[in-house]
Amino acid sequence: MAQGLEVALTDLQSSRNNVRHHTEEISVDRLLVRRGQAFSLTLYFRNRGFQPGLDNIIFVVETEDAVYLESEPLRQEYVMNDYGFIYQGNKNWIRPCPWNYGQFEENIINICLELLSKSLHFQIDPATDCALRGSPVYVSRVVCAMINSNDDNGVLNGNWSEDYTDGTNPAEWTGSVAILKKWHATGCQPVQYGQCWVFAAVMCTVMRCLGIPTRVITNFDSGHDTDGNLIIDEYYDSTGRILMNRKKDTIWNFHVWNECWMARKDLPPGYGGWQVLDATPQEMSNGLYCCGPASVRAIKEGEVDLNYDTPFVFSMVNADCMSWLVEGGKEQKLHQDTSSVGNLISTKSIWSEERDDITENYKYEEGSPQERQVFLKALQKLKTGRSQALQPYGPPTLSRGSPWSLDTRSPPPSDVIQVSLKFKLLDPPNMGQDIRFVLLALNMSSQFKDLKVNLSAQSLLHDGSPLSPFWQDTAFITLSPEEANTYSCKISYAQYSQYLSTDKLIRISAIAEEKNSLKKILANKIITLTYPSIMVNVLGAAVVNQPLFIQVIFSNPLSEQVENCVLTMEGSGLFKKQQRVLIGVLAPQYRDSITLETVPFKSGQRQIQVNMSSNKFKDIKGYRNIYVDSGL
Repeated sequence: MAQGLEVALTDLQSSRNNVRHHTEEISVDRLLVRRGQAFSLTLYFRNRGFQPGLDNIIFVVETEDAVYLESEPLRQEYVMNDYGFIYQGNKNWIRPCPWNYGQFEENIINICLELLSKSLHFQIDPATDCALRGSPVYVSRVVCAMINSNDDNGVLNGNWSEDYTDGTNPAEWTGSVAILKKWHATGCQPVQYGQCWVFAAVMCTVMRCLGIPTRVITNFDSGHDTDGNLIIDEYYDSTGRILMNRKKDTIWNFHVWNECWMARKDLPPGYGGWQVLDATPQEMSNGLYCCGPASVRAIKEGEVDLNYDTPFVFSMVNADCMSWLVEGGKEQKLHQDTSSVGNLISTKSIWSEERDDITENYKYEEGSPQERQVFLKALQKLKTGRSQALQPYGPPTLSRGSPWSLDTRSPPPSDVIQVSLKFKLLDPPNMGQDIRFVLLALNMSSQFKDLKVNLSAQSLLHDGSPLSPFWQDTAFITLSPEEANTYSCKISYAQYSQYLSTDKLIRISAIAEEKNSLKKILANKIITLTYPSIMVNVLGAAVVNQPLFIQVIFSNPLSEQVENCVLTMEGSGLFKKQQRVLIGVLAPQYRDSITLETVPFKSGQRQIQVNMSSNKFKDIKGYRNIYVDSGL
């Protein structure tokens, strides 16, 4: 009988396999292979050679790929691309913010694996946790909970207070690599600070590094419905000032989450594909601050009884908004809007740097019969309490004017609008300049209308939280039948400069009262003040291992001196670590430039991300795409 084979050495052919599996940017010395794709290895035997027909070698490998994307362009964008854009601003002014995902940078794979081992799931039951790591549904929930630090020593502390003195203002970050490396370097202590786009960007890095197709999604006018009734209540006083919501319902100017591509064998057929995951700590899910995966198709169809957290995500894109006037201790309904929540849901295009509007993936066209049918179906599921996913948020409660019946959807004839108000900007809202706008009043009736209009302006945080008003005015407008009229307004830079939040959001509101009538009319508009972008120029051709000079042109857009100016610059494959340049003081309207030298160490399409901060602003951005030649 032939002597059995004894393995002396196993050659995993790491370099060759990693190239075939597109993981060579992570390592060529360590085998990193992707699910569902063949790889090669060589066995060397100690005692004799392998004899075909006599010797048998059996490999047991499970290669099912629950995250397989058939399209190569989609795989390139959502797994391989290590930079992109996160959309911010408001629905009337959308700004692409460049971001360095850097999932293939040095040590990121080890940090991502460390993140899994620091999760509460692993700490409580390591064997079960490791056994479940083949499930993208399980892994995505673990990662989602670990990106925030509310339950554990996760990666990021959230902060919406406007006080970031003991950390980094979320607006200053330009990439995930510095955040993940800082978390690792400090013994897995949470990095300070993050907000929604930072949580989503870091999660994108981790998921792409783990091979799960992921993209970053921005939802403009995003609802945060805390009581599960699909109504966002907003309160105003008689001056037009928006009040702190006693129920804590809010409409975020924009909110950012992730979509991950995966099969959903735990759901009925047809609900796989893109799944929402939201690492921003808002509500608890099964005892932890995480959200999802929630099937995008389930959200569109109102199937809020499907796991995970579908009711909460549905409300972010579909809740109705109810406006109330608080006066004399009483609440008067001003307006109910069925289309103000969930607008211009956006992600980076796979074909270019353009923005893709994917709103139709989440809901039917606003005002269409299908959209209202889905809304009412979701309401009915929530009302009857059949949704297991609703349990973390508690049972639905009925608010005044609650839309549990169809009767509340259409106003009675006496409530037909006879006067409309609308704000219009006269100039682009540039930071440092006065804001000029008009209030347009239109009388659609056959009667004269005398209006008293209270106007106000106040800063907002991007999560919808209002700050104190800094400007108020009162207008008296008389309208003939079917007449339109305007009232001109101006808010000077001196009036708003000291009251701005980092988000640079101003909400202007108007509440009009008709003479001899109890009717009130509400109008509002959110303004995002803008900065000029930083210009980034590449001086000469970019070649691997050859010096490259980069020019950065920046300016102080304000009519006052700014201090503590700092430039940060990064880019995967271009800089080994984030570059930080102290600029100091910039005179009013002053323009300057610096030139930096770097040595690219990876070829292919790359991006440079730049940010400038000071004592007056935190997030003047710039970027430049660059192709690095291999030099071979």
